[in-house]
Amino acid sequence: MPVAFAPIRQPQDPWSKRTEFLEISFTPLDMDAALAAICAVPPDASFKYVVTPNVDHVVRLQHRRSDLWPAYRGAWMTLCDSRILAKMARSIGADLPVVAGSDLTAELFEKVVKKTDRVAILGGRSDLVAKIADRYGLTDVCHYDPPMGFGNNPREVRKASRFLIEADARYCFLAVGSPQQELVAHQVRQTRGARGIGFCVGASLDFLSGEQERAPVLVQAMALEWLYRLASNPQRMWRRYLVEGPRIFMIHRDCRRRFGP
Repeated sequence: MPVAFAPIRQPQDPWSKRTEFLEISFTPLDMDAALAAICAVPPDASFKYVVTPNVDHVVRLQHRRSDLWPAYRGAWMTLCDSRILAKMARSIGADLPVVAGSDLTAELFEKVVKKTDRVAILGGRSDLVAKIADRYGLTDVCHYDPPMGFGNNPREVRKASRFLIEADARYCFLAVGSPQQELVAHQVRQTRGARGIGFCVGASLDFLSGEQERAPVLVQAMALEWLYRLASNPQRMWRRYLVEGPRIFMIHRDCRRRFGP
């Protein structure tokens, strides 16, 4: 059941401090500080959004989709969703607290979202959304599930953006996978009059509803969640983790050469 979130510390402005790593401007906040900053945003504030890059995101940005940079640079909060990235950052003296998107989503529904808050959910089946609404007693949820592959259709991307703008929700959860969700969030942010906070959460709602199981906590702590996901769905995940993912080591090496240790 959702409860009011009482931050332990004063909210920090996510733009007051940034950590540059692999050409991404990360927000070095832990979970409590991130939640406190989110709670401090007034309901009528202009739309802003949160992204949680992991290794897959970084590889896509650096190797395949340079056109995505504005969507990540336009984020209000950029939280590190990878223990591997955090370990790499520590090797050059940078501190990146790990705030997994799935954990953030769960904490938001448990501690921040009130039953009567308007919530917009982009993506996911209607029965999955109904499960989440029932679990947390939400009374004002609007939902739109765009067609598969909509990210390649500018008209469908605009339709998804318009849904979020017209929903005028306090909290928006974009669960359509990366990079579609970041592109939609960026488009909404550029629209005058749009309000609320958007969270680019990928498969987080699947975990929350029980559609998928996350790796055991010990496996997560060992930075081996990728291996658990690969073993759970090798046909879908093999390319991401065995072909694309290892490129992060080359990206890290090249960045150190260009920008120093």
